[in-house]
Amino acid sequence: MISLLKKQLKDRTLSAVDLYAKTLSDIEKKSDLNAFVQVIRDADQRAAESHRRLQNGTQRPLEGIPIAVKDNFCTKGVPTTCASKMLQNFVPVYDATVVERLKAAGAIIIGKTNLDEFAMGSGTVDSIFGPTKNVWRSKPNQWHIAGGSSGGSCVAVASGMCLAALGSDTGGSIRNPASYCGVVGYKPSYGLLSRHGLIPLVNSMDVPSLVAKTVEDVVSVLSVLIGPDANDSTCVNTNLDTNSFQTNFLIDKCRIGIPEEYNCEDLSNEVKETWDYIANLIDDSKGTVKKVSMPHTSVSIATYSVLNACEVASNMSRYTGLFYGYRSTNDHKSFESLISASRMEALGEVVRSRILSGNFFLLRSNYEKYFMQSLKVRRLISDDFKNLWKSNYDFLVTPTTLTTAPLLSEFKSLDNRTQCATQDYCTQPANMTGCPAITIPVKLSSNKMPISIQIMASNFDDIRLLQFAHWLEKKLQFSQVHL
Repeated sequence: MISLLKKQLKDRTLSAVDLYAKTLSDIEKKSDLNAFVQVIRDADQRAAESHRRLQNGTQRPLEGIPIAVKDNFCTKGVPTTCASKMLQNFVPVYDATVVERLKAAGAIIIGKTNLDEFAMGSGTVDSIFGPTKNVWRSKPNQWHIAGGSSGGSCVAVASGMCLAALGSDTGGSIRNPASYCGVVGYKPSYGLLSRHGLIPLVNSMDVPSLVAKTVEDVVSVLSVLIGPDANDSTCVNTNLDTNSFQTNFLIDKCRIGIPEEYNCEDLSNEVKETWDYIANLIDDSKGTVKKVSMPHTSVSIATYSVLNACEVASNMSRYTGLFYGYRSTNDHKSFESLISASRMEALGEVVRSRILSGNFFLLRSNYEKYFMQSLKVRRLISDDFKNLWKSNYDFLVTPTTLTTAPLLSEFKSLDNRTQCATQDYCTQPANMTGCPAITIPVKLSSNKMPISIQIMASNFDDIRLLQFAHWLEKKLQFSQVHL
């Protein structure tokens, strides 16, 4: 855990230089998981600086701690590809704000992690670097998906290559793979962390997110990332005090809602039993647990899919090959044919499909019917959440995913649209309303794969959400037993 590692570094029983070298060795040994697409091997100078600071007592909050970064965050001087041929040669000249703040806190950025192309997926299988494999297996030589789109970050943490990693979450992209990999995945409230330098997918839903082995580790990293950013107008100054995480949490003062609509048709029996187990555990601990209704849940995934595609079509229009990004080398008689060829050659089928869908929804003849209607339904979904918070509910507890991690072969047998509609069912509502959400592992299934649950809270009530998750984590003891 990060606190233990910080103590060892401070006590000089471990050197920051040796820790960095060991991290590189672990990444090399576990390269078959394909968690990393870029390893930063020249960070030894930063490790040496951390070593000097630890020696002279001027260490920073995350001094010498190795942290991985999803490959859709800009990293100065290090390729940022979004796992796409379109950006395979893109080397940013600046750091994303969250990366900049990690460095300022003394963290050692060890590499960039794999993802679905432009973060469009729920398996980390649609990448020019190939799929990332889950470290958990139900049988020898049977690979399961890592989940997506932040699968590389979650596998890096779950396999012990690092203790924490940055990911992004647009509809469940940190919580989905964290659930499948048996680690903690936290999506902050929209606007809590700066999106500057996060290559956009859906501007109104994208959130820089964190994955770690424990809730306490999440808080350690979160504490150095919070704060307003002049480069991001959506990043607000909430004065959120992470030190209050250490105060006592009283479960008997909490009202927890169990939304009936999340008990959907495709929910597996084992996940349902785990959800019931958590509800009973909270109830036995004197927390108030009640069934609640979120009436617009059934239309949430369709609404999300339309809005996602519309914003994708808008954001992806910048990739023309004229100013930056891949450019077709064939002879072309017009700008239109050059742009068409460049996008056809450099973008995968999933990305092209969403661009086409989004442009269809945004046609003048369809704009009111699809886009505007979806915005109205999004407001209704958001109102479902607001009405619960107004009714003095503190948290919602739901499944994270409907099943355990599917086999890679099974997952690839279905198209991306179908998979996302299934895998994101429980997670994407939090993105549409902007509320914080976290997933924590509960137990292993009958075939020895992790099962997790999700907790949601009202917007900017992140610290109490983390306190509740920490309380539940201590009750479950999953990380101590299994990781």
